[in-house]
Amino acid sequence: MRFTTALRSSSVRWAGPLVLLMAALYYVTGETAEPGTYHHWAPSIVSAPLMVLYALAYAAAAALGVWESGRLRKARVWEIPPSRSRYLVAANLLLPVVLLCWLVLLVPPAVSLARSGTAPTLDSLRLPAAGMLIVVAHAIAGFALGSFLPRLIATPVVAVADWVAVAFTRTVQPYWPRHVSGQFSDVGYGEVPRLVTVAAPVLLAGGVAAGLALLWAPFGPRLLRAPVALAVAAAGVLGAQHLARDWSHTPPTATGRAPVDCTGEHPRVCLPRVASGRLDRVQREAAEALSTLRAAGAPGAAPESIVDVLAGPAEAGGGDGRVWRLSLMSADRPHEAGYQVMVRALEFRCAHVPTARAHSVWLWGATRTGQLDMYREGREREGATAESTRLESRVRAEIRDVLAKSPAAQRNWLRSTLNSCAGSPA
Repeated sequence: MRFTTALRSSSVRWAGPLVLLMAALYYVTGETAEPGTYHHWAPSIVSAPLMVLYALAYAAAAALGVWESGRLRKARVWEIPPSRSRYLVAANLLLPVVLLCWLVLLVPPAVSLARSGTAPTLDSLRLPAAGMLIVVAHAIAGFALGSFLPRLIATPVVAVADWVAVAFTRTVQPYWPRHVSGQFSDVGYGEVPRLVTVAAPVLLAGGVAAGLALLWAPFGPRLLRAPVALAVAAAGVLGAQHLARDWSHTPPTATGRAPVDCTGEHPRVCLPRVASGRLDRVQREAAEALSTLRAAGAPGAAPESIVDVLAGPAEAGGGDGRVWRLSLMSADRPHEAGYQVMVRALEFRCAHVPTARAHSVWLWGATRTGQLDMYREGREREGATAESTRLESRVRAEIRDVLAKSPAAQRNWLRSTLNSCAGSPA
């Protein structure tokens, strides 16, 4: 039977419009972020709509696989003397099902890429490719189940069970079930899921599908095939669980994959290339803030470089204070970068800092570096209460007194304030 013939008689003819409509509804309700939110990072753009579509694609593949297999069993096709391989017959019937579910995984990300004007990259294809392989495994598993179970009952049951088994893993602990389910999470800027992250769910789904396919295979007695099939399925499940058992909420992810531009010296400032248009301004603000604070006696205000948190892995930031990592991508207005640098430069010597003391130091630094507007915005975002208003009044009165003192006295006040909580618990 040719593909066109299989397509005309396939369940895809009546199920396809429903599945695609559901995918469109998922996409419209789930993809609410503005196209520019992902900074043209293709893996992030692709992963966002897929988060709500994996379970739908897998459940549709398994359920339609059950239906197609049951249709052959009802027609007693397997009782006819074979003229073609059973595997070719099965593959020909499953191909329209697999293609339909691949559309569920491919069209929404393609629409998101087009909306944002971003070209796909090899890294961005990693999650769709893994999902496509898992779709094939679910279709095979469903086809194998359909050879044993009545299709009118099994099709809806398998669809619901498959969807629940995948979608609800996002809410369970330990974390490894979600990592082996094929329900991948979103991807941040500059991040790419590692190959082991996509291999674990492919191993589990492939092992279970292979085990069920062995039960359906016509070779040898079923009593012999059953333990072999169980061993194959168990190997896939246990292998995937072994890979993912120690993963945290976030699976292994490669970071710092986005291109970066740098400029300046002391400090050298590095930003992702998509924000390179503001690189000179950020470096200038950082240099001016640090120069002012060093002249005022701020200790440790001399980093060699300042790197955006999205511009590389955290371990690249160093632990000796020579490399600072700040959220510079969000500093799209004048003085925002300078304010971040000022706060980072005025570092307390303890982990738990009284609110009044922190606000005093930041207000002093904002006044000296010309960041008063940014300081006020920060306080406004915290919300105004009677207590916070009284605290802010005390802080402003204190800083007025401090600023009236000599530079040497201000330097002594700053060092004393930063060091005064050194004995506090970290």
